[in-house]
Amino acid sequence: MTKRKSSLQQDYKIKTDTNKKKNRLGYFLVVLAMLTLFIWFVNKKSIEPDSNSSSDEIHKNAINENTKVTLAPAVFLPDHPNFHPPYILPEKEFQTIKFVIKKGDTLEVLFDKEKLDIGDLAEITAIETSKNYIKFLKPGDLISIEHNEGRIISLTRHLDLQRTLFIEEINGKYESSFIKRDINIEKHFGYGKIETSLFESAIDNGLTERLIMNLAEILAWDIDFVFDIRVNDDFYVMYEEIWQDNKFVTEGKIIAVEFNNNGRKIKALHYTNNNGESNYFTPEGKSMKKAFVRAPLDFTRVSSNFNPNRKHPILNTIRAHRGVDYAAPRGTKIKASGDGKVIFKGVKGGYGNVIILQHGENITTLYAHMSKFAKKIEVGQRVKQNQIIGFVGSSGLATAAHLHYEYRINGSHQNPRTVKLPKAAPINNIYKQDFEEQSSSIMRELQQFKETQNVSAVLDN
Repeated sequence: MTKRKSSLQQDYKIKTDTNKKKNRLGYFLVVLAMLTLFIWFVNKKSIEPDSNSSSDEIHKNAINENTKVTLAPAVFLPDHPNFHPPYILPEKEFQTIKFVIKKGDTLEVLFDKEKLDIGDLAEITAIETSKNYIKFLKPGDLISIEHNEGRIISLTRHLDLQRTLFIEEINGKYESSFIKRDINIEKHFGYGKIETSLFESAIDNGLTERLIMNLAEILAWDIDFVFDIRVNDDFYVMYEEIWQDNKFVTEGKIIAVEFNNNGRKIKALHYTNNNGESNYFTPEGKSMKKAFVRAPLDFTRVSSNFNPNRKHPILNTIRAHRGVDYAAPRGTKIKASGDGKVIFKGVKGGYGNVIILQHGENITTLYAHMSKFAKKIEVGQRVKQNQIIGFVGSSGLATAAHLHYEYRINGSHQNPRTVKLPKAAPINNIYKQDFEEQSSSIMRELQQFKETQNVSAVLDN
């Protein structure tokens, strides 16, 4: 019979094996802890700066210890198929409004219409500069406003070709400054020969109507551009062209002109003295300006000439027509032919609506058949040459809209077209030498241009 092993012995063996395992596990944990401590100690020593280490090494170690290593993103050159330009957030755009001032416009009305902040306008107009350039506007002025939902960011007003007023908000306060824009002035020459009309000759030769109007103003005391112009009259002109940012802006002043009219040769040049006073003179220094202009209207069509035996179109009888009729569209402006005083304003028989001006002691001018008088023109008021006094109409005994103009000396009718007109003073003696030097140079340039035109005409023939 086999003897069974004692259970107690079996239990003992099991317990003995378990204790051995526990002892080995404890030993392993102690070794692991010591190894971890040793590694920490070694690393700590490696990052502590040595007294002999350079600042570059310290900085390098600090970077290596504290900087996480990351992979740089892939970079593609612009010609790579996967290249994409960086996305740029768009700047916030403000709204811009431009006003061309019309008659009766005010900034208060325009601000209200466009729902702009009227409080901002009050702050802007409180600026000292605004008192001269913002509060008082005239038709044709250009105002540009930049705003953000009605709040004013900036306001710009163009004063002239070279100056712009700029008002902007800076740190909650509006401040003003002037922006200067440079211009280039170029000298040009022009020629025209009249075959049908003065305007058509100008256009045909590359000149503008504006330039011709300026030319007519210079010569208005000597030439009646309605009556006096003849076929084959010609002119030579030297003038300025104004350019800005490589773009043509406008014509400047006429420097010199020669107008050949029915055998007469009329020359004029521009001169500015040391006081900044400018005017036009003959090459000899006589003023082009006279007490009266030949015609009180700009270019118009003429219905009748000076003719004391003319048959009146309505009365159908022969009666003296001691004046000149200028046919013109109804509403055309009528200008005072010279400085004077209003001595009559009202209705005068067949003349219809009439104004009579007194010039000095012995000269009067009469303007008849007006449709209406200019505002604020009253008897006793003094007027300046070329000031608007009324408008063309057909009041009184008139078949169509026209101006009837008379010129009287001591009550006697004179032909306005041919009467000798009083002249203005010549160039002041203190400027005479400077004027003569400039005159000689300017007229020599014009003569050289004239000679080139004459040579061209000969070659063309």
